[in-house]
Amino acid sequence: MDNLAHSLVGAWMAEAGLKRTTPLATATLVIGANLPDVDAFVAFAGSDASLYWRRGWTHGVLSLSLWPFVLTGLMLLWDKHVRRRRHPELSPARFGPLLVCSVLSVLSHPALDWLNTYGVRLLMPFDGTWFYGDALFIVDPWVWLLAGAAVVMADARTRRSVAGWLVLGAATTALITIPDFVPWPAKVLWSAGIIAILWLRLRGTPTVSAQRVATVCGVALVLYLGAILVGSQVAAPGALAWLREQNLPVERTIAGPIPANPFVRDIIALAPDRYHFVSANFLEAADNRFHFSDASQPREPNPSAVIQAALAAPEIRGLANWLRLPTYDVAQTADGWRVTIRDVRYSRMQSGGLGTAVVELDRDLRPVRTRARE
Repeated sequence: MDNLAHSLVGAWMAEAGLKRTTPLATATLVIGANLPDVDAFVAFAGSDASLYWRRGWTHGVLSLSLWPFVLTGLMLLWDKHVRRRRHPELSPARFGPLLVCSVLSVLSHPALDWLNTYGVRLLMPFDGTWFYGDALFIVDPWVWLLAGAAVVMADARTRRSVAGWLVLGAATTALITIPDFVPWPAKVLWSAGIIAILWLRLRGTPTVSAQRVATVCGVALVLYLGAILVGSQVAAPGALAWLREQNLPVERTIAGPIPANPFVRDIIALAPDRYHFVSANFLEAADNRFHFSDASQPREPNPSAVIQAALAAPEIRGLANWLRLPTYDVAQTADGWRVTIRDVRYSRMQSGGLGTAVVELDRDLRPVRTRARE
């Protein structure tokens, strides 16, 4: 998930009541919700290094067992040597509640990351297997809306904070309402949600506390996450049965999300030599729920020697490790071969998709040029 979602979830936990357990609880929750993403610095080494290292060691079981203690220790040091040195009259932060906040916020991070199709390697460093929830898109505006409502109510107290939230609200609203791929009901619902938050902040604050809003929104968030997770689990076997009714020899199906629309699933079906793409719309009647959404693409369950040579290029070791549903376009050139590698999870996006690489090989199948893009 994006770091705005992680931060808002951490801040939501604070507004739900945890900020009252100890000084520095809110800071601990927001930092902890983002802490596993310390691996983001590898992006400076290039997109392939990012694919190789991101959502690995710092998101794995070993780090997740250590991060809460590291964060708690750092917060206690800050409390002792900075906060209470500047303000000796303040109450000290407490170890136990800080550790609880650290555990909850740190674990919220891989939980959200697991819910999308990008994947997370939860067993690192012992096992590099990728895990996928196939429920949330990488950026989900409904998580922003539900987690952010109480935070806006509690934090928008000064002119500076109000201005900051207004800028953020305008930016996120533009992201939702301007693109053509976002359906109009989602745009209307988002706009209604923003208006409701503004009304609560301006008119409802005297009668409705931020903690009460946080509780209601937290229940709604859990129900939303559960519903879209169940939706993907229901859509996949339904699409499998529908495709087999079309006499297609499909082995399995994967139902993933699409941006901003929780009622539709983008389903990728794996046949022996093809990928088929199906849209499942839960707002349609059961007998009209499924239809083909894109032209099928070739699948190579047993890659040729040319493809294997391209995948072995050191410049794309991150991409090769991250690929889940790869497709290959092999073209012979005057000097050898050109292999274009894509992952059909993202290659059909308007932007060209994540995880695309072009590897040029000589006649001896040695890589001579590689262009990778995350």
